[in-house]
Amino acid sequence: MTNYKMDAIDRKIVKYLQQDAKMKIKEVANKLTMTSTPIFDRIKRLEKKGIIKGYTAIVDEKKLGYSLTAFCSITLEKHNKEFIEKFETEVKLLTEVTECYHLAGGFDYLLKLHVKDMMQYQSFLKERLATLANISRVESSFVMSELKNEKVLPYFA
Repeated sequence: MTNYKMDAIDRKIVKYLQQDAKMKIKEVANKLTMTSTPIFDRIKRLEKKGIIKGYTAIVDEKKLGYSLTAFCSITLEKHNKEFIEKFETEVKLLTEVTECYHLAGGFDYLLKLHVKDMMQYQSFLKERLATLANISRVESSFVMSELKNEKVLPYFA
């Protein structure tokens, strides 16, 4: 896979859309002192190339009752392709898990999840995560406070 070469205008478009995905094409064009048509074409090209993967609303999990954020470090028993693929397929189905990373280092996967409280986390651990095959160890860490959570890539800030 080759990297798409973005020019200064593409970078500014991405910057503006990261700051406000609901920004109208006309607003982006005005900021760049351009017309709407080339901005529309550039956005479509950035989407087609996979630079812009999608648009989403960022919600406040605490206001929705999810007061506990946890990280689970997972170590697998077996590391052959079949077991890894099975684990990855199953973990994607766990709705509490909002992020999952396959890592090199002291453990194999890092899961980030949001639950309402410790009781729901315990239920998740016992009823959902523990049912996945091939897990040898789970280590949990709990967020006490969030200091920074940026969704904008620093290159475009």
